[in-house]
Amino acid sequence: MLVAILLISRFSKGFFANIAVLLGIVIGAIIAAVMGKLNTGLIANASWFGLVYPFQFGMPTFDFWSILTMCIVMIVVMVESTGMFLALGEMTGKNVDSKELAKGLRADGVGTILGGIMNTFPYTSYSQNVGLVGVTGVRSRWVAVAGGVILLMLGLIPKLAAIFGAIPVSVLGGAGLVMFGMVAATGIRILSSVDYTSNRNNLLIVALGIGFGMITLIAPHFFEAFPKQLKPLLESGILLTTIVTVALNAFFNGAGSAEAKAH
Repeated sequence: MLVAILLISRFSKGFFANIAVLLGIVIGAIIAAVMGKLNTGLIANASWFGLVYPFQFGMPTFDFWSILTMCIVMIVVMVESTGMFLALGEMTGKNVDSKELAKGLRADGVGTILGGIMNTFPYTSYSQNVGLVGVTGVRSRWVAVAGGVILLMLGLIPKLAAIFGAIPVSVLGGAGLVMFGMVAATGIRILSSVDYTSNRNNLLIVALGIGFGMITLIAPHFFEAFPKQLKPLLESGILLTTIVTVALNAFFNGAGSAEAKAH
């Protein structure tokens, strides 16, 4: 599927180049169906129409420790969303200031509340979608609105949802490699604007931030001896990177320094 995306991006123009990822998924799904790797049983058992209503699986219950854990998880999500907003601003050439970040985080919060009411997972800004902006070059918010309306309609048709759910992970992996890689490349481009020449401490800050963020991937059992209550914090490479870089930046550059204010 990755080969299909690369070929479409290289040899097509205009509309087809913009939907290279989608076409790659379709081609990958067709190949998977021919090879018998598509879960057709899931599609056959799904109904054609399904009504979604609030609290379909029961009314919410409130538990202190669950709420505390969820608050910690949402902090992690907010940190990740902030990075996505900055990456999206870099891609679109828009200056994302503190007010814009606050609006984005509020939108994430409202989406999470609505998601809980309508029986879905918490909503947040997914890096795959930010990667699509870089791949397709489409920057209009109305495209996202149209996509949301289409998804709402598809939510009423479980048969179509089953078709997407039956696509093998190996097919989706090619698209994920492109989109996540695009987000990583954007992050590298943002880091390239940091002054490493006159302030060598910035290189140390970036190095340690990346190093701590990689701990959960390279050594997943590194924090086994720590209290279980800290697991939501310690298992997030994004949060570890944020804490380390913010703390080191305050230590080396000072919270009130001109460099800190510039960033």
